Amino acid sequence: MSVENEHRLRFRDAMASLSAAVNIITTDGPAGRCGMTATAVCSVTDTPPTLMVCINRNSAMNPVFQENGHLCVNILNHEQELMARHFAGMTNTSMEERFNWNIWQTGTLGQPLLKETLANLEGRIDQVQEIGTHYVYLVEIKQIRVREAGHGLIYFKRDFHEVMDKHMAAIA
Repeated sequence: MSVENEHRLRFRDAMASLSAAVNIITTDGPAGRCGMTATAVCSVTDTPPTLMVCINRNSAMNPVFQENGHLCVNILNHEQELMARHFAGMTNTSMEERFNWNIWQTGTLGQPLLKETLANLEGRIDQVQEIGTHYVYLVEIKQIRVREAGHGLIYFKRDFHEVMDKHMAAIA
């Protein structure tokens, strides 16, 4: 194994130790409707509210996101692991089936908002940059919905895990 390949694999192992919120990124528009599970999402700034979303350049969804110009980051709760698996392609459920379930609303910008999430952040793609194997999307958030109830869902050590809200667990 080459030194470069070993370095890449060690980096991936290290990143598996970095807990990350589980999100479903959705889009709808002239190029069609699609969605995918993503953990490479983070806040950039709150003025204006901006997120960074990283998507592998090999993903067939990149042209759809880029042509539509808008997307929604749906932050999943602990009960939505199966949805994360569907949108990660871990099940045999087609994209059409996923969007036919009665679990969607349409946001202000026309984007698919998954019901019962911890939050839905709908925005406009301001910039797309190619960095290595990924596209980095900078998304200015225009519409925000936050749900107070629910626990988190994270991806850690290559598996899904529930994160309990201490305050909510104490009242339950």
